Amino acid sequence: MKICFATNNRKKIEEVKAAIGPEFELVSLHEIGCFEELPETGDTLDHNAFQKARYVKEHFGVDCFADDTGLEVEALNGAPGVYSGRFAGEPRSDERNIDLLLEKMEGKTNRKARFRTVIALILEGKEYQFEGIAKGEILNRRVGEKGFGYDPVFRPVGFDRTFAELSLEEKNEISHRGKAVKSLIEFLNQRKF
Repeated sequence: MKICFATNNRKKIEEVKAAIGPEFELVSLHEIGCFEELPETGDTLDHNAFQKARYVKEHFGVDCFADDTGLEVEALNGAPGVYSGRFAGEPRSDERNIDLLLEKMEGKTNRKARFRTVIALILEGKEYQFEGIAKGEILNRRVGEKGFGYDPVFRPVGFDRTFAELSLEEKNEISHRGKAVKSLIEFLNQRKF
């Protein structure tokens, strides 16, 4: 089954390709000829995910899914949330986002946070939604070299390592995106037969 993942983020594509397996042909935006930035003007994760998926379906006519992910920090009242990618402003910068997060978390004892991913799927004219959550805490410094985004400062519950220290396989097992993708794959597998 051929399906487009509506993102330009290579790291996200790598993560999902590793999780989705060989029975699906995952194509990127570039592979369908989409080189523009997708709209992402919603104030919720699900709004943004559906906005991107609908744009691809409408303009390129392919079945697709899009995701939006936010880091929700308890001590910051759920911020940066839907604005995680642009937390420190434009242009987007993982490094500046982490710097700002660490600055805002300085002196805070409540370090609880969660990553939440919403996947919007458009398949054969119908829309579906999947969600994944990974709970953890924000460290007070970067640890690890793998992953992307806030991975170096996020340690998931039950682990003594950050997302940036886990292998791709380990991260996919427990991550917010991994959980949402698992739900997506289960759904797609049921539809194949």
